[in-house]
Amino acid sequence: MRLFTSLVILLLILYAGLCLAMFLFQRSLIYFPQGRSQPAETIILPVAGAELVITHHPQPGPSAVLYFGGNAEDVSASLPTLSAAYPGHSLYLMHYRGYGGSGGAPSEAALQADARALFDKVAATQPEITLVGRSLGSGIAIALAASRPARRLVLITPYDSIEDLAAAQFPWLPVRWLIRDRYRSIDAAPRITIPTVLVQAEHDTIIPPAHTQRLLDAFPANTARRVLIAGAGHNDIDQAPGYLEAIGALTPGSAGTSPGMHRPPVPR
Repeated sequence: MRLFTSLVILLLILYAGLCLAMFLFQRSLIYFPQGRSQPAETIILPVAGAELVITHHPQPGPSAVLYFGGNAEDVSASLPTLSAAYPGHSLYLMHYRGYGGSGGAPSEAALQADARALFDKVAATQPEITLVGRSLGSGIAIALAASRPARRLVLITPYDSIEDLAAAQFPWLPVRWLIRDRYRSIDAAPRITIPTVLVQAEHDTIIPPAHTQRLLDAFPANTARRVLIAGAGHNDIDQAPGYLEAIGALTPGSAGTSPGMHRPPVPR
């Protein structure tokens, strides 16, 4: 009996230690900072406690795209794709805190505040703003769309919440008690009133289809629609046929409105 009790105590200590480690190091499982590999024009955005590097492709006129990338993405590498998808639009690609020469350390609260600061800076001179978020960045883009007057919202490989994804991935841990950066896109979706497209990879093994469907169902009626990119996975969706058209589908003058192209919508 004493041996059994000792074993149970040891297992409880190990489990508590695992929970503590998950709590302390959880952000290292969410954020994977990358450098800036592509030469491009940049601007510096001062924010609370840091200075952010923004890869910038300027264009005349009122139209702009704000891009928020994935958790292990060097957003400067996405500049050619975005330039092709959004001709005539100024592009602002945010290097998150700790990424691409930006100062500070990433967290949900910090990145969402940084996104609002970037929006406010751009909107002062270019008010026609399209928000584009990929993977992790979809949670930043949708939260921004719920708090600022953007014109359009494009969510690439989006999720309902990081909290729900983590709970499904680690069912043996009390994730909902431990997690700090929840990115609950599903809570922001009902407040979105602008045209929105969810771009989903057919073979996405990182964001299971059910999590994208839950997010889609949370939008008000006739606000959001889904475009399925056939044959694509989570990390290579931008290489698949139809991707440029899908991400530009809502934007006048973009690749998505080019003649002779076909968009394969998926019914809700």
